[in-house]
Amino acid sequence: MRTARNVAIILVLALAVAFAPSGGNVADAVLTALTMGFLAGISWMLFVLSRENQLTLATLSDGRRAILYGAFGLLALLVAGTDKLFSSGGGTLLWIVMLVAAVVAIWRVWVEANTY
Repeated sequence: MRTARNVAIILVLALAVAFAPSGGNVADAVLTALTMGFLAGISWMLFVLSRENQLTLATLSDGRRAILYGAFGLLALLVAGTDKLFSSGGGTLLWIVMLVAAVVAIWRVWVEANTY
């Protein structure tokens, strides 16, 4: 029953996009709203994690804290510049390399902070 209802909702949305006079604009607006909701959820998660781990963050050295915050800033810039990087030649590879670098930096700082 639940699956049928989900399929029906998707079909109604698809019909609105396909046959409405400005369906493409509506689809873009819905996609933008979903993206904004997703990014707001990520921001909220980071806020909650920082509140729960205040002591761990306070005990990091200034250099480690700069690396951690810089990596999170790089992730934010990657999300913001995805379209630009993906549309340029070689930008996709650069995007992937920077994403891996940011994730590795966050992981290394976290492991070092939690190792005794």
